[in-house]
Amino acid sequence: MIVRRAIPALLMLMAAPLIGCGARRGADAVEPAEAAPVSVQTAAVQEKLVNRTLGVTGTLAAAEEAEVAAETAGRVVSTPVERGSRVGEGAALVGLAPLEAQAQALEAEANVAQLEARLALVERTPFDVDDVPEVKSAMAARDLAEADFGRIKNLLEQRVVSQAEYDLRRTQADATRNQYATARNSAQQQYRMLEASRARASLARKALADTVVRAPFAGLVVERKVSVGDFVTRGTKVATVVRVNPLRLELTVPEQSIGLIQTGQPVRLTVDAYPGRTFEGQVRFVAPALRVDQRAMVVEAMVDNDDGALKPGMFVAAQVELAATDASFVVPTAALHGAAGVSHVYVVHGDRVEQRMVTPGVLVGDLTEIVKGLKTGDTVAVGAIGTLTDGARIFVTGVTASAPAGTPAQLK
Repeated sequence: MIVRRAIPALLMLMAAPLIGCGARRGADAVEPAEAAPVSVQTAAVQEKLVNRTLGVTGTLAAAEEAEVAAETAGRVVSTPVERGSRVGEGAALVGLAPLEAQAQALEAEANVAQLEARLALVERTPFDVDDVPEVKSAMAARDLAEADFGRIKNLLEQRVVSQAEYDLRRTQADATRNQYATARNSAQQQYRMLEASRARASLARKALADTVVRAPFAGLVVERKVSVGDFVTRGTKVATVVRVNPLRLELTVPEQSIGLIQTGQPVRLTVDAYPGRTFEGQVRFVAPALRVDQRAMVVEAMVDNDDGALKPGMFVAAQVELAATDASFVVPTAALHGAAGVSHVYVVHGDRVEQRMVTPGVLVGDLTEIVKGLKTGDTVAVGAIGTLTDGARIFVTGVTASAPAGTPAQLK
C-alpha cells in the first residue's frame, strides 16, 4: 500500500519542472511574420457581346446531280468524256449519228422557204395579207371592176347604156370582190401553213442539236453509261453529272438547339482530309420539322468549293456562328483558378484579394465568359496561379487590358 501511494507523488514531482519550462517557452515565443505581398496584374470585369458558335456535324453532298438522258434516238458515234472528267455547262457528253436528223432539218427548212416565197415574205418583215401578190392582183381587178360599174351606173341614169350592160358590169364587180376575199383567205391559210412549217423546222433543228447530249451544268462526270456503237432511244440515260461548286452541307442540329439556327448564318467547317484548313459556308435552308427517329433537325448550308478540294460524301465538323444577343461578363483566362471542375477568381479590394466562386462560360480568344459570380465594377487579379489565397496581400505590377471579344466561342 505504501509503495502504490508513493508512485503518483513521484510522477508529479518529476513533471513539475517540465511544466514550468513549457510555460516559460510560451511566454518567450515570437509571433510569425506576415507573408510578403504577391505580385499580380489586375483586370477590370468588362461586358462584351460574345459571338457564339454551335458545334454540329454533317455530310457534304453535291449541290445538284443529274442523270443525263438522250432526247432523240440514234447510234452513239462519240464519247468525249470519261468518268471523273470536269465539264462546263453545255459541254458534249455523248454524240449520236446526225445524218437522219440533218436530212429532216433540211426538208423542214425547204418547206418553210417555199411558203415564204409564195407569200413574198421578206425576212423579219411582219405578215400583211394585202402584200401577197395574189391578193394584190385580186384587189386590182376588184378596184377596176368597181370603177367600171360606177361609170355604167351614171350612164344608165342618163339612159346612155342599156339595162343589160348595167347588169353585166354589176355582176363583174361582185365577182371581183368575191375573188379578192377568196385570195385573202387563201393567203391567210398559207401563212398558217407557214407557221406550222416553221414549228416543224424548229423541232427538226432541235432533233439535230439533240444528237449531241450536253451537260446541263458545270461539274464532274461521275459515270458514263454508254459506249461507241450503242443504240439509244429517247430517255436512255447516258451519263451522270454532279455539281461540286458549291456543295451542299447537311447538318444535324439537336432538338434543344433548333431555336438558335436561322437562314443566312455563317458556317465554318473542317474535314479530316485537310487538317488546319477551314472552309466557309452559309445556312440556306432550315427544315420545318424534326426527324422523329433522331429528335434532330436537318439544316442545309452551301459551301464554296472553288478549288475542288471538298468531295461529296465527306464527313465534316462545323461551327454555326450564332448572333450575339445580351452582353456577357468577360475576364482574362489567366485570372481563373480552380481544380476538379470548380472555378474561382480573386477579386481585388485595396491591397488584398477575396476568393470568389464563379461559373465560367465559353472561351473568347484570351478571355473567358463568366456566367455567374461577378458584377459590373469588379476587378480581378491576373496570374499568380497557385500562389494567391483568400485574403492575401497583393502588389499590383500592372493592368491587363481585356482584348476585344471578336473570336467566336463554341457553345458547350
